[in-house]
Amino acid sequence: MARIVACYKWVVDEADIRINPDRSVDLSKAKKKISDYDKCAIEAAVQTATAIGGKAVGLTFGTADARQSLKDALSRGLEEVYYINAEEAAQADGAATANALAAAIKKMEEVNLVICAEGASDTYQRQIAPRIGAVLDWPVATSVSKLEVTGNTLTAVRKLDDCLQTVKVELPAVVSVLPEINNPPIPTLKAVLAAGKKPVKEFSAGELNADLVPKTRVADLQGYVMSRKNLIFKDGEAVDQVKELVAALKKEGVI
Repeated sequence: MARIVACYKWVVDEADIRINPDRSVDLSKAKKKISDYDKCAIEAAVQTATAIGGKAVGLTFGTADARQSLKDALSRGLEEVYYINAEEAAQADGAATANALAAAIKKMEEVNLVICAEGASDTYQRQIAPRIGAVLDWPVATSVSKLEVTGNTLTAVRKLDDCLQTVKVELPAVVSVLPEINNPPIPTLKAVLAAGKKPVKEFSAGELNADLVPKTRVADLQGYVMSRKNLIFKDGEAVDQVKELVAALKKEGVI
């Protein structure tokens, strides 16, 4: 049976992040969740697997605390989840993460399609799908707002800056989906209870034999401060005020 793999990340809930007066970031009281964008990737995998009679499975790379994500992921329609439990995940960048995920995918059987979000809600680096495709040597389609699988062909609609582009690729392939591809439903109580009985396969870093050494490291993390100019346009007629506003926006490079 063809497997549709949804990759997801266990991230800090942005609603719990606090910025201190010195711009340092306080995560001490922050809970974690599946990235909101990755919930769309999970739903896309479930819908695609249902359409082709395949099997939707989840895949995550994280430290020990990512174990908390498994039941939530399974309650969203996945039939099983593969969990890479490695402390290296705490410092992993896009390269290390993609290496880990690709190594796990290689150990699975009959993987036809890998679906990632365009980016995770904590970093939104937009690296994972292209990097997985490069490691596996599979075709990649990014910025996908709609996808359909017919036989061994994937048809994807890509949303670009100024147009929509429809591409077709032969499977197996990797895609990254935009948030607008679907509206992930909230799991029902029945689905949550059933999730506890679904299978989980856990990999250690040693089992995968993947290069988990990051190529980049975070040197510092500070809260973002927006400097506002507080320009007020109140003199003259409305049409003149609009012209002044447009001129100011052009000067700042906004338009």
